[in-house]
Parts: sequence; structure tokens; C-alpha cells
Amino acid sequence: MSTLRFQAIKETLNRKAVKVDEPSRRSDIFGTNVFNETVMRQFLTKEAYNNVIEAMKTGKKIERSVADHISTGMKEWAISKGVTHYTHWFQPLTGATAEKHDSFFEPLGEGLAIEKFGGGQLVQQEPDASSFPSGGIRNTFEARGYTAWDPTSPAFIWGTTLCIPTVFVSYTGEALDNKTPLLRALQAVDHAATDVAKYFDKNVKKVNATLGWEQEYFLIDSALVASRPDITLTGRTLLGHSPAKGQQLDDHYFGSIPSRAIAFMMDLEIECMKLGIPVKTRHNEVAPNQFELAPIFEEANLAVDHNSLIMDVMKKVGERHNLSVLMHEKPFAGINGSGKHNNWSLATDTGVNLLSPGSTPMKNLQFLTFFVNTIKAVYDHEELLRAAIASASNDHRLGANEAPPAILSVFIGSQLTKVLDELEKVTDGKLSPQEKTDLKLNVVGKIPEILLDNTDRNRTSPFAFTGNKFEFRAVGSLANCANAMTVLNSIVAKQLKEFKVEVDKLIKNKKMKKDDAVFNVLREYIKKSKKIRFEGNNYSDEWEKEAEKRGLSNNRTTPKALKAQVSKSTVKLFEELEVMNKTEIEARHEIELEEYAMRIQIEGRVLGDIARNHVIPTAIKYQNILIRNVRGLKDIYGEDFARHSKEQLEIIESISAHIATINSKVNAMIEARKVANKMEDVEERAFAYCDDVKPYFDEIRYHCDKLEILVDDEVWPLTKYRELLFTR
Repeated sequence: MSTLRFQAIKETLNRKAVKVDEPSRRSDIFGTNVFNETVMRQFLTKEAYNNVIEAMKTGKKIERSVADHISTGMKEWAISKGVTHYTHWFQPLTGATAEKHDSFFEPLGEGLAIEKFGGGQLVQQEPDASSFPSGGIRNTFEARGYTAWDPTSPAFIWGTTLCIPTVFVSYTGEALDNKTPLLRALQAVDHAATDVAKYFDKNVKKVNATLGWEQEYFLIDSALVASRPDITLTGRTLLGHSPAKGQQLDDHYFGSIPSRAIAFMMDLEIECMKLGIPVKTRHNEVAPNQFELAPIFEEANLAVDHNSLIMDVMKKVGERHNLSVLMHEKPFAGINGSGKHNNWSLATDTGVNLLSPGSTPMKNLQFLTFFVNTIKAVYDHEELLRAAIASASNDHRLGANEAPPAILSVFIGSQLTKVLDELEKVTDGKLSPQEKTDLKLNVVGKIPEILLDNTDRNRTSPFAFTGNKFEFRAVGSLANCANAMTVLNSIVAKQLKEFKVEVDKLIKNKKMKKDDAVFNVLREYIKKSKKIRFEGNNYSDEWEKEAEKRGLSNNRTTPKALKAQVSKSTVKLFEELEVMNKTEIEARHEIELEEYAMRIQIEGRVLGDIARNHVIPTAIKYQNILIRNVRGLKDIYGEDFARHSKEQLEIIESISAHIATINSKVNAMIEARKVANKMEDVEERAFAYCDDVKPYFDEIRYHCDKLEILVDDEVWPLTKYRELLFTR
């Protein structure tokens, strides 16, 4: 094994950056592999084109006869670009993407064949759903699941395959994917936000939720990863002593990008351009060999699809560069983990960002309306929002090395805090002309100036306002954005609906003017949601105590956090908005609990295997070398040998103690797994893995890491942190 380690290091050191031919103008290749509006104009009839555009904008159903025209145009375009197969590309509840490729080729008989792709094949397919997670929605023998075309997300070409974004539902109609609830949530927030936006602009007919994600990741040479069974099987290191130098000098952050990494990024960005993914930013992140990629924001559904797609593309591009892309939230202990910051906002069809202040008091009152309602939504549903980003892998990250903690809070900066404090003083009932003028001129009217000069930044906040959007920073790097976006858009939709009811009630019953009613309702929301706002250090013990006093949840583990998924209030929320029914909610809850238990189970098995088959045998080998050394000293010095072999004897004893502890802890962990595995209730099993199995990981790791610094480097089998993080 040690031979493999040194071979991997040697191989890595001999690597050269792959040459990438970069186009002079990226705009020339942007969207060339996307069935976008420009392509549709060329390959579709006018009727077919208009139908697709209308379906994209309004959700109107496309008739079967028109679908035949669309599929023909799509096929001809794809074949002209060398495509041979098509697939319905969907996002099952595994968290990854799925695809089954079918050829356009179809025999006619008598030695003849054609390329065929009809409207029926475009609109719907029936993949075998038996092996996808369903949470009990369908039994294994009822394998039927249906994929249905989502026209709002354009088809694209990857390799020689035409990929058609689709939803995935069961035979009985329940959603078996991440996209379906997201589309429903986006529709709900559209309707609710449009109704409220009409208070300020009657011309608004539609509101789109927008998303700009930031993808953090590590790049490690594929040979080094192959030498680490834990990274290969779990995506993270289960043991490894911290290197003398980590990220403490902050010399990697925004530094010069290493040559192999920049070649990978260039190659990746070219593929993104072809796929219509508007990547804009790249840079070194804080930890060694950690990087970030970010696009320009898009409509949320398309942005989620693009993020799911790019995670696949990154891995495939990485293979060309002999690099493994690690997206686990915490692949290395002691340094920063990786997140996927979700920058969310709402934009009208009239081109207005509802979370961006404007040039008039009226526009700023509109901004405050959506700003305060979002904060109130987070306050009312903070446990559900925490559940939306819960996973076994994200549990390692939350609260560690600049990642947000498990306590959900909102950061808005000191300047906006002062604005909300002023609005708390608004008179109950109708406002006097003097007060209204003062509010509009000195409070609401000055918001743009405040934000222009607002340099507040809190990297520890899980949910922060950053000028014209909210940044949900607690989302994990491995996560599908759809889950977090479904919850966020749903809770904001519910909040905006409640806001409109309250404002309309004041206008009707209290005979208030619209502005007076809006100010009155916002005042109460500001007071009620004040507990969720926090401007200080989210890592501090003081904040944890303060959060407890405020009644905020601190669900540190996934099994505990996921309880909010199936609460009465959650079921009521999703059913009222028609985002998910109770069956779909409970299915997702069961799937996520099962996945948690299985991931901890796999990590436990891998850790036990490495500890017993790699660490302990290596320690014994080195111990035997020391024993031979002590015997030699005894032969030379006789009874005086103890004075000359004191250090060796201490190391021998230390090794024995560490070996004994590792062995006993591995045995105890195995027994705890056996007990957990017998539990039929999925929630009980998840808690058992969390509370009874997982705690052994740190104990076993501690003693393995101690052996790493005791044992001769020449015989240690596992590639070390210093080699994984600093070999480029």
C-alpha cells in the first residue's frame, strides 16, 4: 500500500497541465449545444415555435400534434450536430441526475432503417422506476414511473446525446423527483408575489424567482484519490493527521490559480458555454486546493438544472485532466469545507428586482415589503429551512471553519437594522401626513444611499442580505439546489399570501390608504420576526445561548433536523400551496432518513476496514522494527540497554495502546451497527446511526492519526494530508 502511495505522488508530480484551446470570444460558442429560441426559429414551424414559447412563459400545455413538429425539428438539429441518441434527463430523489439513452435509429424491415423521434417520445417516457428511491410511494413490482418533458428548461446536447429535461412521477401521479415540487413552488411564489407587486405596479403579470449559485469544490489528482479508499468510497477522508501548514496563512484565497487547475477551469468553462450555463467567476477558495465557480443568476428552475448538470460536467472534465473533483461538504478535517451559496431574489416581468431599492420612496416601499416578508417567512419556518439543507455530509460542515452554524438566523447589516428599528415606531393606524412624509424622505427614501455605502459582510451567517438578494449560505456543496429552493419559495409564497390578506383587510375594514396599511402590517412583522435577526459572530458560544433564549432551534444533526419535514405545519403549508401532498412529504422524509443511515453505515464500514487492514498492520510492522532495534541494543549494551532504548520502548508502548484502543472501538462500532441494522423503523435506525455509531468515528480517527505521526513515513500506506492538499 505504501508503494501505491509513493507511486501516486510520483505520478502526480510528473503531471503537466493539459493544453486547452480557448476561443477568443466565448460569446461565439455560448448556447451552441442548446435547443434555444434562436435554434427553434431555424428548425421549427412558426406554430410550433409559438407553442413552445407560450409553454415556457405561461405553462400552457403543448398539443400532441404540435409536439410531433417540435420533436422532428429537435431531432434534425441534434443529428446535424452529430447526435445519435436521446434521453429524458431527470433528477430522481438520489440527489444526482439520471438518464437512459435511446437511439434515433429504427429499422423499417427489408434492410431499411430511418432516424425517428416522435412527439410521444419527446413528451413522455416510461423508465424502469423500481431502483429509484420512492419512500414507499410505489412497490418494487410496480416499476412504472413516467418522465414528462419540461419545456421551461431547454433541451441540450452532451456528447452524442440529446438531453431533454423532464419531471419524474409515479404511476399514481406523485412526484418522484426534485424538479416537480420546485416547479409547483415557483408557481406558488409567482402568484403570491404578483398579487403583492400589483400594489406598486399594476402592469406586473408575472414574478420569477431567480437563483445564482456558487459552487465550491476541491481538485485532487486522481492518482492520489485512488490511493485513498476513504475518498474513493465516501468522498471524504475518514482519517489523516493535519499538516503543519493548512490554511492559516490565508495564502491560497484569491491567489494565483495553479496551472493544472486553471486548465481544468478553462476546459470546464468552454463546456459550460456550449451548454448555455453562464459561468462568470472562478477563483481560489480559502483551503488549499479548494476553488469556486459561479454563474450569472437565472430563473430558479433553469439555474437548478444547470447546477445539477455542471456537477456531472465537472467530473467528466476532471477525468480529462487526471483530476478528481471533490464536492463533499467536508472532505478534509481542520480546514474549510465547501458550500453552495444560493443567491435568491424575485424579479418581475417588467424587469424589476423586488429585493433591490429604487429611485423613489414607492419603489423602496416595494423593496421593504418583499424584504421584510422574506425575513418573516424565515422566522416562521426556520426549522423547515434547516431541514432543507440537512444531510450526513453537510452535518460535518455546519458550524466548522467559517461555515454557517445549524442555527438559522438572518443577517441584514447595521444600516438596514436601523431602518427596521425606525419602522417599528410607525403609528398604529392611519399615519399623519407629517409622519408619512418623514418616513418616505428620511427612512424609506434613503435606503439606496444606505445600501450603496453598506460594506457589512458576515461570512458566518446562514441567511444574509447582500445588497439586492438574500444569500442562503448553509446549502451544502453536494446538494441539489431544488430542495432548498422549493422550501424557500414555498415559505415566501405563504408569507406573501398572508401579507396581502392583512393589508386588504386594513384597507377594507379600517378604511386605510394602501401605504398606511402596508406600513402597519410591516411594523408588526418587523416586531414578530426580530428574534431571527443577528448581526454578530454566529460561531460564538454566546450566540448559541442567545439563540436558545430567543427560542430558535439548534438541530445539529440530520435526523433531528428532518423532523420538521413532517410536522403538521409543514404538511399544511405544502398542501395549501399544492407543492406536495402528505404522501410525497412523508416519502421524502423516509428517503432522506434512509440515505443518512446508509451513508453513516458505509463510512463506518470503510473506517473499520482501513483501521484494521491498513493502519494496524502498518503500526505492527513498524513496532516490529523498533523491537528488533531494542533487541540489538540489548545485545550491544546488555543490562544497560534500557538507558539507550528508552524512547523506542515508549513508542512501542504507545503504538500498542493505540492499536488496542482502535481495535476495541472498531468492535464496539460494529456491534452498534448490528443493533441499528435490526431496527425496522427508519427514523429510529437513523437516530441510532447518528447517536450510537457515528461517535466512534472521531475516537477511532484520533488514535489512527496519532499512529500516523508515530510510524515511519516510509511505511505509512495512506497518502497524507500534506500530499493531498499541496501536491499540484
